[in-house]
Amino acid sequence: MSLIYHKIASADDPYFAKMHRLMGEVFPPEEVLAYELWREPLLDPTIHVYVAILDDEVVGATEYRYRPEFQAAMTDFTIVGRPGLGIGRFLLVQREDHLRRLEAESGTTSLGMFAEIYDPALAGPPEGRVSPMHPAVRREVLSHLGFKKLDIDYVHPSWDHEGKAVRGLDFCFRPTDASRETLPASLASGFLRWYYSALPNKPQEWHDMMSRLEAREAVDLLPI
Repeated sequence: MSLIYHKIASADDPYFAKMHRLMGEVFPPEEVLAYELWREPLLDPTIHVYVAILDDEVVGATEYRYRPEFQAAMTDFTIVGRPGLGIGRFLLVQREDHLRRLEAESGTTSLGMFAEIYDPALAGPPEGRVSPMHPAVRREVLSHLGFKKLDIDYVHPSWDHEGKAVRGLDFCFRPTDASRETLPASLASGFLRWYYSALPNKPQEWHDMMSRLEAREAVDLLPI
């Protein structure tokens, strides 16, 4: 049976519960929005949540969005639930096709895509068989895709709404123009202020980071 790309548009979709359970197995608690708090975001037509289904089970998932006002996309997460099935490639191809349609519909040209990427040095060495979701594996895959990290000391508010400062990730960007070596600081800061407007509780570390970012004209894009 081939993989099915299925849109999650409601928390009542039976596949949403399976996706949320998979998220809890992959990400730390502070990175996973509580089940009931998903209801409103899933109704937002600009937030695209899709799962890969195989034999009626959710074996992968991705969430992303395209913001014409920034001419930038954001991949919120990608989950590969099982190795050896081509799930990562399947999700990438489906997502990229959809993003190109969204770009065309908005009449804009994308500058690239943002992503938060875990630092594998903080995850510890893998034990036994290396999972496709281990930060070292994911980071290398994203490097191959062209992502680079912004030269900032990155911190973000926790998604558990407790306002904690979450570290251990880099804020990254995959430029459409692969030769691009810098990014306007105003693009990065504007996007982050919009992206985290959904979280009312933000740590002082986040505000300090944003102040430093907004004081700059450009940010270097570094290899990951």
